[in-house]
Formats: sequence, structure tokens, C-alpha cells
Amino acid sequence: MSDATFSPGFAPTSIPVKEILPWALFGGLVLLIILYFVTAGQSLPGQDMIVHEFFHDGRHLLGFPCH
Repeated sequence: MSDATFSPGFAPTSIPVKEILPWALFGGLVLLIILYFVTAGQSLPGQDMIVHEFFHDGRHLLGFPCH
């Protein structure tokens, strides 16, 4: 029988909120922009339905009617 035990070679460290907050705000902004294009993509002027066709399946997946 072996007396070997597992001991991790690292100690968990905490991440300061000051480092997470800018990335969380950036990620939230990107998600809001994507949500805008998915939900309002059909009403954008001058796009010739390019945005609508790009997000078409995502609109149906999220339950937004587009036809």
C-alpha cells in the first residue's frame, strides 16, 4: 500500500473587483449591441436585409418574429 497523498502545488487567489469590472462592462456592452442587432435588425435603414439575414436564425431561436 502507498502512503502518497495529493497536495496541490498552488493556492487559490482572489481576483480584485477592480480588475474584473472593466471586462464585465465591456462584455455587457457587447451583449447589448448584439441583442440590438438581433431584435431590431429588420428595421435598420439602408442595410438591404444583410443584418436581418445574418441574424435570422438567432431571431427565431430567441422567439422574435421577423416575417
